[in-house]
Amino acid sequence: MNTLSKRNSQQGAALVVGLVLLVVISVLAVSSINTATTELAMARNDTNYENAFQAAETGLENALAVGQFSTVIDTNLAQNITANEAVTAVIQFQQNTLPPPGDEAYSLGGGVSAYHFRATATASSMREGTVGNETDRDADAVHTQNFYIIGPASPTL
Repeated sequence: MNTLSKRNSQQGAALVVGLVLLVVISVLAVSSINTATTELAMARNDTNYENAFQAAETGLENALAVGQFSTVIDTNLAQNITANEAVTAVIQFQQNTLPPPGDEAYSLGGGVSAYHFRATATASSMREGTVGNETDRDADAVHTQNFYIIGPASPTL
């Protein structure tokens, strides 16, 4: 008879403790899934930005390699790097000045000028499979580089 009375006095405390632990573990699991999903989105965004960054660098390199420098009109170069990355480069004439003081080989002869240009490359990287449809995961990058070319004082560029 003693055994029967002990069994009736427990009143379900183990059930309550078990349910509380189950809720805590469920909340931790949902929080971990949300954190992992956010980190994956951040990694995709970073990858897209790196792709745009590299595309802009490629655009600058290609624009300078083409060598189309005009003191009259801007030079526009557009290209698709991949199916998901595109870049547009613009080379603008800024001004002409005397060559810098360190360039004595050029400044001694006279009749030469330094023609200053600014090359700007704007690149975009789209998520795979979304070309033509903007998403919140797309990235853009803009790179600017200034340079000058030494040439005759009366430009034929």
